[in-house]
Amino acid sequence: MTYHAVMLRAQVRFTPEQHARLRRRARRLKISFSEAVRRCVDAGLAEDFAATDRANGDREALSVVGKYRDPRGRSRVATDHDRVLAEAYWR
Repeated sequence: MTYHAVMLRAQVRFTPEQHARLRRRARRLKISFSEAVRRCVDAGLAEDFAATDRANGDREALSVVGKYRDPRGRSRVATDHDRVLAEAYWR
């Protein structure tokens, strides 16, 4: 990951287990302890963003459920979805 030249300093407290695991990770990856912390923070933030993005997508999809009607009337798509899907792909 590339960082800007400007870095902000923060004081963070770790449990002994967290500190040891971060030290081992840094040593294994041959990076500084600070870089190991930054990478873990980046991974956690990316995971949070992905979860939020998924939740927003789910909400958006659910917002249209039942909102539109087929102009040809009711269908049996929910019941016969496998057959309907196969027909749609083989047209």
